[in-house]
Amino acid sequence: MPGQRGPRTAEHIALVLLAAASGAVDALAFTVLGHVFAGVMTGNLVLLGIAFASGHPADLAAPLVALAGFVAGTRAGALICRGAAPGARPGWPARALFCLAGETAVLAAYATLWAGSGGAPGGLMRQVLLCVAAVAMGGQSAAMLVAGRAARPSTYFTGTLATYVARGAGAPVGAADRWVPVRLAALVAGAAVAAVLHHWAPAWAAAPAPVLVLAAVLGATYRPPRPARKTVREHKG
Repeated sequence: MPGQRGPRTAEHIALVLLAAASGAVDALAFTVLGHVFAGVMTGNLVLLGIAFASGHPADLAAPLVALAGFVAGTRAGALICRGAAPGARPGWPARALFCLAGETAVLAAYATLWAGSGGAPGGLMRQVLLCVAAVAMGGQSAAMLVAGRAARPSTYFTGTLATYVARGAGAPVGAADRWVPVRLAALVAGAAVAAVLHHWAPAWAAAPAPVLVLAAVLGATYRPPRPARKTVREHKG
């Protein structure tokens, strides 16, 4: 909109942290919780089709649980964010931040359950953790839908990558586009950290995700201090 500036640096950094959290959650979902994704529903729909074609009903469980959790999380996030209206003031709407704070709590519960399983969940606990992780990613996606001019995908990046590559073909790269490689790198880094932790300290593998989302919320709410105004008397002196 005219008169509105783009996202502040703090908001870009918050998006980078959210991307890293998404990578960390999806890495564990894929490697430990059933070879599905917590935040990338396109992949889960493909896996669902493969499961139908394979004729093995047991293969349907993981993608269906992930899809159900993501839909529930997105719906809950949409209800929380209902009525949010980004204005001319910098920053994300309060309801979006509240939704992300709720995601932090969900991911903290997820990390606690994960630690309780020793990083090797099985049976029903594996399904519960997958559902909780997908709920968190759905809530994060819903929050980004109302983030206004700062809105960027933070759980799926196919469109982001395609847009970035297409714009790079002879078009000038804007300030916002310069952050795309950073967000993509953060996604990879988050996944790598979770994978390394799962190998060396499996009970702690889920801990980075809630920390990253909390840091994103704090970063998005950060306001640099305004310089103090000099009074007329101080100016004359």
